[in-house]
Amino acid sequence: MDLHDKEILPGDILPVVIIGNGPSGICLSYLLSGYTPYLSPEASHPNPLLHSKLAEHPHLSLLEQDLEYLCEGLEGRSSNPVAVLFDSLLLPDSDFGFDHTSPLEWQYEPERAIPHLVLGKGPPGGAWHAMEGSMLTLSLANWMELPGLKLKDWMRDKRRNVRNDRATPAEIASYYQHYVSQMSLEQNFACGTLVTSVTRQPISQEGSPPCWRVTGLQRREGEELGDGSTLSEEVPFSVLARNVVLATGTHDIPARLGAQGESLPFVCHSFWDLEAAIARGELNQSSDPVLVVGAGLTAADAVLATHHLNTPVYHAFRRSVNDPELIFNQLPKLLYPEYHKVHQMMTQQHQRNNSQQDHTQNLHRSNPSSSSSSLPRYPGYLSFPRHRVVEFRPDRKCVLESDAGERTVVQVSKALVLIGAHPNLSFLDNNGRSLGMNPEEPISCRRNPIEVDPFTNRVIAANGPGMYAMGPLVGENFVRFLKGGALAIASDLTKRQKEEAEKGEGELSIDRLMDRCVDRQTRADPEVCLVDV
Repeated sequence: MDLHDKEILPGDILPVVIIGNGPSGICLSYLLSGYTPYLSPEASHPNPLLHSKLAEHPHLSLLEQDLEYLCEGLEGRSSNPVAVLFDSLLLPDSDFGFDHTSPLEWQYEPERAIPHLVLGKGPPGGAWHAMEGSMLTLSLANWMELPGLKLKDWMRDKRRNVRNDRATPAEIASYYQHYVSQMSLEQNFACGTLVTSVTRQPISQEGSPPCWRVTGLQRREGEELGDGSTLSEEVPFSVLARNVVLATGTHDIPARLGAQGESLPFVCHSFWDLEAAIARGELNQSSDPVLVVGAGLTAADAVLATHHLNTPVYHAFRRSVNDPELIFNQLPKLLYPEYHKVHQMMTQQHQRNNSQQDHTQNLHRSNPSSSSSSLPRYPGYLSFPRHRVVEFRPDRKCVLESDAGERTVVQVSKALVLIGAHPNLSFLDNNGRSLGMNPEEPISCRRNPIEVDPFTNRVIAANGPGMYAMGPLVGENFVRFLKGGALAIASDLTKRQKEEAEKGEGELSIDRLMDRCVDRQTRADPEVCLVDV
């Protein structure tokens, strides 16, 4: 949907605007478009208590039922109760390796649809389009799918052989983009949009109720040039919405160490920087080592990619290799052999008590104190557990410091700082810090998520009603569980819509909004394109 070249008449308020078009926003759009889950009359759930609760009101959709009541007694791998509930209904007992059929049946009921607009900087799929495309996803393929379209079936249509139960990020990104088309959701999506401000609007002089104003820029392709390229411009837009959903994810701004020299040219903060260096032929087996900082999956992917080139690798991270919070200690070995390999490397080839040395010449030697002859050896790799980077120097030397205060100097060709990312919430006051569990800290998925009501996903500290948050912003970093946020929000909006309908307050459909648009070309200033809902 193009937001430019149209102006919606002042006073019109769109029911819902979703900021972010990744899997969170896509799943919520699906639920708000009239696709409604019911308990199938023929189905049963392996949890008899949950099944009996659902069967108490079989005529009610899941969106209309008491989610808090249904969540009671459920346990799962998420701290969000609605996420555990919805996951249990979509993928019953999947944690135990079972492939039970979901007891839910989906009915398309367009009369239940709530008009909404989904804003995203790129194509539907969000950050998945920016991820390295050849690595396998952490989650199993069916954990990545959205309701109504089996990912495995879609993958089989795209390639003859499905190698295993995991997919590449490129496949997932393509699946999400196809999902929006397949489910006929395109009319709700405005891509190429950058939101610059979300503010609370008071009651207007005309008597319009308080609402949210969402403003930003939308990229528009202009005239085609002689070489086949096109000019693009950014056109401002402004939308009024009764409800705003924050679904931006947390991959926008790479986290930084704050170490001295971190802005030097050889220090990078993205896996793509490593990919680019490899493509340019800058790294090979004769290069100085690459320093990888971090103990997450992106850092592990960087270790694997560099090690595959036979380029030496230093790997520094703050945790102990035995820390139960380390992601590698939470992954089944059979499902994730490549990450198990990295964990083996971290455990067996690590630095001990060799402070204040330049290790470049000794990197290919095995560490006899940390591995026995019966264990696999990984020449060209050396890990530094429980170390932090103190300084990056212009001569490409990096100073590492252990928890005990011992310092080690390493010579590197490139340093990759891959320690996570922060969301870009610059469109909110103070980057949205006031919405977090700790208002003094930046919003982050693990350390400081946005505080929401667990059964509605309403933002607790919002400066007005009608603000929701979902996905990584509230601590759900796996597609499997972020779908619960979509259920919680859709359920709350459905119940509020019913209450308003009983009071005689009608909603404005997106078709009615578009019908009331006027062409900006008839205006005095045709270059200023605005949607003012």
